[in-house]
Amino acid sequence: MLAALADTSGAAWGAFGACTLAIVPAGARWLRVAQREHYIPDSASRFALRWWTGEPVDLLLGLAGLAGVVLSGLWPLAAVATAVVAVVAPLHLPIRGRTSPLVFTRRLQSLAAVWLVFEAVLLGVGAGVGAPAPFAAAALVAVPALVDAALLTTAPIERRLSERFVAMAAERLRRVGPTIVAITGSYGKTSTKNHVAHLVAGTKTVVATPASYNNRGGLARAVNEQLAEGTDVFVAEMGTYGPGEIRDLCRWCPPEIAVMTAVGPVHLERFGTEDAILAAKSEITEGARTVVVNSDDRRLGAFGSRVGAGAERPRVVRAAVEDPGADVRLQLGEEGATVLVGGTALGAPVPLRPGVQPTNVACAVAVALELGVSAETLLERIPTITTVANRLTADTSASGVHVIDDTFNSNPAGARAALELLAAAPATGKRVVVTPGMVELGRRQAVENEAFGRAACAVASSVVVVGNTNRRALLRGAAGLGEAVVVRTREQAVAWVRANLGPGDAVLYENDLPDHYP
Repeated sequence: MLAALADTSGAAWGAFGACTLAIVPAGARWLRVAQREHYIPDSASRFALRWWTGEPVDLLLGLAGLAGVVLSGLWPLAAVATAVVAVVAPLHLPIRGRTSPLVFTRRLQSLAAVWLVFEAVLLGVGAGVGAPAPFAAAALVAVPALVDAALLTTAPIERRLSERFVAMAAERLRRVGPTIVAITGSYGKTSTKNHVAHLVAGTKTVVATPASYNNRGGLARAVNEQLAEGTDVFVAEMGTYGPGEIRDLCRWCPPEIAVMTAVGPVHLERFGTEDAILAAKSEITEGARTVVVNSDDRRLGAFGSRVGAGAERPRVVRAAVEDPGADVRLQLGEEGATVLVGGTALGAPVPLRPGVQPTNVACAVAVALELGVSAETLLERIPTITTVANRLTADTSASGVHVIDDTFNSNPAGARAALELLAAAPATGKRVVVTPGMVELGRRQAVENEAFGRAACAVASSVVVVGNTNRRALLRGAAGLGEAVVVRTREQAVAWVRANLGPGDAVLYENDLPDHYP
């Protein structure tokens, strides 16, 4: 009886108003997370759990916010505490964003509208039953969950809206009629795509999907905006967050040549196992006439022997560096890389630029040969292959520090290659690793980051750990180092490097997480 009377008081409606005003800034924070996570349902709730449990101060603030919901039934003004917490916390997750601001695209506006409807329903129920303060506080606590509910609601609508652009892309592919090369893999697909385009460009007109346009919308956009009449070869990168996605891409962008670069623990938290990753990636081979696999990869080496069945079985080309039985092999030596096809050298060894991964080049060479590029052209163009921006690129800063930029990589194999490049850097002084660690590795994330920290001990004199996501695991691994520095942001890490390194020193920037990660 007392609670009911309290909820009809002016204090209750004042608390209701405070919580209602707080919903917009609180929602902007979690809508931005959803946008940065490619509108994947459950992303807001997953990141909310990480943030609220990541540091003691955020955990205490989160508990205070929950307490406000519980106590507001008896004392309405307790809901104001929930409103304050929802606006100011998590403390290091900014509403506007430091590295990636909220962008009010058409899709974001639709998502926000649906989310606000859900919030309004909850607020309306509270007002209707005479408990405005508790329901308004609960609406604030539920913001991440309601954003995810809005993502689930809008997903089929967004897919339906994209059908028109997919149909346009499919028709354009049919009209232009290029040979389609599709590339997937846990890592290496962007580099391999660029290498294929570079090798083929000396012989044929080629268009490759830009950057990492590897999902349904990005691939359709690349076709509609960039595939010109007269294009001979279209090179498409294809990514996936779950089974069926690549099969859907191949339905309207069917590859004649499919490439699988690697299977590793990238996105393991979504797939669960590497076998599940292999199954999803292998959808790219369905219907292809030729399948190129990196046979240095244990899983792909075994997979290559069982691709297809009967008359539908495609031609399988094994490309590798280490596998002596590979159809196309780059044999590395002091004079460079020798291209072997069927065990026979195409010519003299050719140099590879620092940071260029030989297995990716081997896969690209296999594709180029399938497309009719001559051995002479290949040997001319291989030495001019470059790394992809922010992937094992090296340069010397104005201060004389040798800088290795690998900020777009987040997998164990890439991290090992980056450490090898740091070890070989032309440095006479300090060697430093700056990293937030690797993410989306599921149950292996802590183990892999600890192993990376240990491997860094053999190369680096210092490790600068950025953020909180993998801090404990990296510090455990780097315990043997003389210096391990912890900073909150990449900007702070760069400031530390500028203050502590000079001519003759080297730094590796390994991976870079946007600011919606703790």
